[in-house]
Amino acid sequence: MTTDPPDHRDRRDDQDRPDHHSDADHAGDPDRRSSLQLPTTPARSLRGLVRVVVGVTTALTRSDWRAADRLRTFAGEDGRGVILAVNHISNVDPLLVGSFLVRNGIWPRFLAKASLFGVPVLGPLLRAAGQIPVLRTSATAGDALEHAMTVLERGDSVVIYPEGTITDDPELWPMKGKTGAARLALRSGATVIPIGQWGAQQILYGKRSGCPRILPPKRISMLVGDPVRLDDLRSTPVTTENARIATRRIMSAITELVEELRPEQR
Repeated sequence: MTTDPPDHRDRRDDQDRPDHHSDADHAGDPDRRSSLQLPTTPARSLRGLVRVVVGVTTALTRSDWRAADRLRTFAGEDGRGVILAVNHISNVDPLLVGSFLVRNGIWPRFLAKASLFGVPVLGPLLRAAGQIPVLRTSATAGDALEHAMTVLERGDSVVIYPEGTITDDPELWPMKGKTGAARLALRSGATVIPIGQWGAQQILYGKRSGCPRILPPKRISMLVGDPVRLDDLRSTPVTTENARIATRRIMSAITELVEELRPEQR
């Protein structure tokens, strides 16, 4: 008989409480999508670079990828894009998650902090790769979800960290999610595929920055879950309550996957 890690199940219950939504939780009007042009495919000049980055990442880690066939089963089903909802444990995990997805035939389009798009070299690369800026403090913050809607409508996949940031939990368990991913799912009708990950914290723990610990190669685990059940919430207009219910389901699914990857720590 197993027991839960301290407090992490309680955090799921905390999602019943009223929360303060980030600006990115609320999407704006459809006609606002035109303020940012997203490429329909990655720039050809990036493909060689991506192959190198993915190859190096794979060579420097030990891949423990489970149920990745679910990505091929549900991603792009009926010509529609999917939302990939992932827990966030390290500043390096976007690179690891991205490599995992590319190796499984999915070009990842992350919602990324808008400030990153102003960084020399990195900014142009993010734009060319079709990543989606999140303007957290701007009056147009909702544009991020509108652009994500555009990506989904053309059959591409969007990667979202529902927590909105790297977890604050000292043991790196998933924390309370924000409602942005749920609102996007309910508005777009897109399937939400949860992904649990573990191992990136061995390279760079939590919110720490600095020199990553690459050697010896670390085991990076990714576990893809079944789609989150949301159909019963799509028959009515998107409300705050429905978004919160959907968020709880998404975070519960992710947490269960992380638990499976961390059986010794239950």
